[in-house]
Amino acid sequence: MQTNFGRTFKVNIVMYAIVEIAGQQFKVQKDQKVFVHRLDAKEGSKVEFDQVLLIDDKGKVNVGAPAVDGAKVTAEVVSHVKGDKVIVFKKKRRKGYKKKNGHRQAFTELAIKGIKVKKPAAKKAAAEK
Repeated sequence: MQTNFGRTFKVNIVMYAIVEIAGQQFKVQKDQKVFVHRLDAKEGSKVEFDQVLLIDDKGKVNVGAPAVDGAKVTAEVVSHVKGDKVIVFKKKRRKGYKKKNGHRQAFTELAIKGIKVKKPAAKKAAAEK
């Protein structure tokens, strides 16, 4: 619970991770749906991403250098879709030059199933004392 100008409100603390998928970074949490650039995986298949850059577990932040050791994000491929059409229009004035082109980006919809963190092994120096 936190207070703000006499009002008390509950802070929803959820575990989240920043993961690199297909060359882009996404902030993900469990049961979230994310649209990423097209992946080579079949619909309904499970995929794992081990390039986890940061994990926040209820306020405890673990930053990797460059990735967190032993951390994985598991997801399920929901569907493959196309994005909205983007119109590319080129024109040179007074020359009669016009080109109109369109593009639809291919996306993969992922459902994040979980974030796993490998617990670090106990230090031997602490065990000896």
